[in-house]
Amino acid sequence: MKSHFSLTDNEFLIQLETATLKPEFFDHQAHLRLAWLNINRFGIETAVKKTSFYLKKYVHSLDEQDKFNQTLTVAALKAVYHFKLKSKSTNFKNFIEEFPRLLYNFKDLMAMHYGFDIYHSEYAKKTYLAPDLLPFD
Repeated sequence: MKSHFSLTDNEFLIQLETATLKPEFFDHQAHLRLAWLNINRFGIETAVKKTSFYLKKYVHSLDEQDKFNQTLTVAALKAVYHFKLKSKSTNFKNFIEEFPRLLYNFKDLMAMHYGFDIYHSEYAKKTYLAPDLLPFD
């Protein structure tokens, strides 16, 4: 099965930004890749704005607006940024190998920051909610 890794970073970003990325290519790992690429390109603050904008556009193109979650999007970016500051990796594949926790233990990682359900909260889907347990640095 092909994945988002069959695309170059530039192809991946263009297809996501133009809402032409195949839905089967956009999984949790692709979401992390998008965060990593946008942080590299723009820094964390602009990456949050651009990633949110393009993800909303993308899910709208798929008529899956209910799948967008503003809190999870920002939290994922902040988590990637936290680990990126500790990383020696120069590409996403090496980065995710260096910090597999982002890929395989993401819900546990979020549970360290949030004491409430950010996955199903309608408010969390529309508005970024800051962590109530452990702030992101």
